[in-house]
Amino acid sequence: MKEPAVSADPTQVLAFETDCHIFDGCGFPAPGLHSFLFEPLWGDADSNLYFNKPMLLALLGSIIIVGFFWAAFRKPKVVPGKLQMVAETGYDFIRRGIVYETIGKREGDKYVPLVVSLFFFVWMMNLWSIIPVAQFPVTAIIAYPAVLAIIVYILWVSLTFKRHGFVGAFKNFTGYDKSLGPVLPLAMVIEFFSNLLVRPFTHAVRLFANMFAGHTLLLLFTIASWYLLNGIGFAYAGVSFVMTIVMTAFELFIQALQAYVFVLLTCTYIQGALAKHH
Repeated sequence: MKEPAVSADPTQVLAFETDCHIFDGCGFPAPGLHSFLFEPLWGDADSNLYFNKPMLLALLGSIIIVGFFWAAFRKPKVVPGKLQMVAETGYDFIRRGIVYETIGKREGDKYVPLVVSLFFFVWMMNLWSIIPVAQFPVTAIIAYPAVLAIIVYILWVSLTFKRHGFVGAFKNFTGYDKSLGPVLPLAMVIEFFSNLLVRPFTHAVRLFANMFAGHTLLLLFTIASWYLLNGIGFAYAGVSFVMTIVMTAFELFIQALQAYVFVLLTCTYIQGALAKHH
C-alpha cells in the first residue's frame, strides 16, 4: 500500500503518482478539468499577469507559421522548390477551395490573407495535442477560439453595416421576409438572437468542444495504458495502447477538419454580409 494522501479518507492514495498501477491500492488517475490547468511559467496567477504553457504554445505556433511562410516565399521561384510547393499548395487550397467557392473570386480575393492565417493558426494550435512534450491543444482553452470568433464576428457585423446600411443590415440580421406574413415578427426575433448572439457562441464552442473532448480521450487511453501495467492488467493495457494510437490518428483528422470548418463558417458569414438582401 502506498503512502496515503492528505485526505479525510486515510485509505485514499495519490491518484497521480507515476508508479500508481491497478491492484496497487491506488485509484485510476482519470483526466478532468485539472488536466487543462497549468501553473504559470512566469508571473503570478493571482495577479492575472502571468505566462503559462498554452500561451507559450500559441506564441511558438505563431512563430512557426510565420517562419514557414517566410522561408517558403522569401525568394519565390517560377519552378518552386519543395518548401515553396508545400506552402503554395496549402495557400491555394484555402484560396480556391474555400474562399473562392464560398465568397467568389471578385469579392473573396481581399479576404484570402485573413482566411489563410486563420486556418493555419487554428490547425497549428490543434496540432500541439499530438506533438511530443507539448501534448496539449491550445484551442481546448475556450479563450483562444472565443477571441478568433470575436474577430470574425466584428468583421461580419461591420461588413454587413458597410454594405447594406442600417436598415439593410437590420433586415439581414433578422431575416426579414414579407412573405412570412403573421409569423414574421416571431421569425425576426428568432433570427436576430440566432445571428447576433448564438452564431458567435457556436462558432467558438464548436472548435473548443471538439479539441477539449479529443484531448480528454487521448489522456484517458494514455493514462489507462500506464495504469493497467500490472498483473493481468497487462492484457488490457495493450488494448488501451492500441486505442491510443487509433485516437491519435483520428485526432489528426479532426484537427484539420475543425480548422477547415472554422474558416468555412468564416467565409459563409462574410458571404452573407456581402450578399444582397431580397
